[in-house]
Amino acid sequence: MAVIIENSVWEPNPFLFIFIFLSCFLSIFLLPYASKNSSTRAPAPFEHGFSSAFSSFQRKFLLLYSLASVMEGLWSVYGEFEFTYRGVSREQIVLSLCVGYAASLFVGTFLGILSDLIGQKKVCMTFCIIHLVTAIWKRISVHPSLFIASIGLSLATSIFSFSFETWMVHHHEKQGQRQDMLSDTFWLMTIFESVSLIGNQMLVNSLIGDNVERNMFTPSTIAVFLAVICLTFIIKGWTEVSQRIELEDYRTSFSAYIFSDKRIWLLAWAQASIHFSVAFFWILWAPTLVADGREVHLGLIYPCLLGSRILGSSLFPWLMSGTSSLRTEDCLLYCFVISGLVMSIVAFDYQELGVLVMLFSIFHACVGLILPSLARLRTMYVPNKLRGGMISLSLAPANAAILFFLLQGGYYQRIENSVIIAFAALGLFTSAGGMYALKRWGKHPYQTWQKQ
Repeated sequence: MAVIIENSVWEPNPFLFIFIFLSCFLSIFLLPYASKNSSTRAPAPFEHGFSSAFSSFQRKFLLLYSLASVMEGLWSVYGEFEFTYRGVSREQIVLSLCVGYAASLFVGTFLGILSDLIGQKKVCMTFCIIHLVTAIWKRISVHPSLFIASIGLSLATSIFSFSFETWMVHHHEKQGQRQDMLSDTFWLMTIFESVSLIGNQMLVNSLIGDNVERNMFTPSTIAVFLAVICLTFIIKGWTEVSQRIELEDYRTSFSAYIFSDKRIWLLAWAQASIHFSVAFFWILWAPTLVADGREVHLGLIYPCLLGSRILGSSLFPWLMSGTSSLRTEDCLLYCFVISGLVMSIVAFDYQELGVLVMLFSIFHACVGLILPSLARLRTMYVPNKLRGGMISLSLAPANAAILFFLLQGGYYQRIENSVIIAFAALGLFTSAGGMYALKRWGKHPYQTWQKQ
C-alpha cells in the first residue's frame, strides 16, 4: 500500500488580519475622544488644531508621499519576481544589491547635503526622474543592465529617505505651525507608506495575473505613469523659496551644530542601526521562513508585517500626547530593547513558523513606533537647514555595514545569516543605550518644545 504525503502550505490565521485591522482602526479614530478631557489634547488626523492652509498642504503632501512610496515599493515587490523571470542567478542578484548599496554609500551619502544647499524641490524632482528613466528603460529594453538599474534605484531610495521629510519640515517652519502638528504628520507618513506598500503588492499581483509572459512589464508602465504624476505635482504644485547657502557657511554650521553635538551623534547611530536592521530583515525574512524546505505563503505574511508597522505607528500619538508622561527617549529605549530581543531570538534560528511570524510582527510594530519618534527628536535637536545632510550622513555607517555583510555573507558565504541578525540585534541594543544617554543629556531642547 502506497503512502501519500500531503504537503501543506503554512498560512497565517485569518483572524490575525482582522485583529490588526480593528486595532489600527480603533487606535487612530478613538484617540481624539480619549484625549477630550486632557489638558493637552492630542490632535486628530487632518482636523484638530490645524490651520486650513497647513491642513490642505498636509493632505497634498501625504498623497504625493503615498505615490512616491508606491514607486519605491514596486521594485521591492516586483524586483525579485522579475529576477526569477529573467533567469538571473543568485550571485548576480547579490552583486546587484552590493552595487546598489555601494552607490548609496559613496554617492547617496552626500545627496542630503546637496539638498540642503540647492533645496528639496530639485532633489525630489531628481527622485521622480530616476524612477521615470529606469521604468522606461525596463519597458523598452529586452535586457536592461541589472547593475545600472540597481544604482539608479538605490540613489532614488537614498533621496526618498530624507527629501520628503525635510521638505515637509521646511514647509511647517515657513508657516510657523505648532510642533504637535509636525509630530502628527510624522506618524501619518509611516502609516501612509505602509498602506501604500500593501496596496502596491495587490496592484502588482492584479496586473501580472496568470499571464506572466504578457503582463510581465506592466508594473514598469505603472511606474512611468506614477513618476509623471509626481513630477507634475512637484513642478506645478510646489512653491519653494529660493535658498542660496554658501558651501563654506554650510560646512561651518554643520561642524558647529552636527559634528560637535554628541546628542546628534546618538541620534545618527540610532537611525543607522534601525536602517541596517530593516534592510537585512527584508533580505533575510523569506529565507528564514522557508528554511529546511518549508512551504510558506509569503504573500499573506507580507501584509501582516506591514499591518503591524501601521499599528505601531498608530500608537505614537497615544504615547506622545498629553495623556502620557512618557518621553520620546523612553519610548525609543523600550522599542529598541524589544526589537533587539526579537532579533536575538531569531538569530538562534527558532524553527516554529507561528512564533517566527509573531516575532517579525513585533519587530515591525517597534519599527512603526521608532521611525516617527526619531523624526520627532531630529526636529528637537537638528536645525532644519541641516536636516537632509544629517539624515543622509547618518545612513553611511549602515550602508557600509550592509555592503560588507552582503559581500561576506551573501556572495562569499563566509558569514551565516544568524550572525548578521545577531549583529543587527547588537546595534539595536546599543541604540537603546544611546537613548538612555540622550535622555540624561537632552534637557535643554525640551525647554522650547511645545506640546500643545
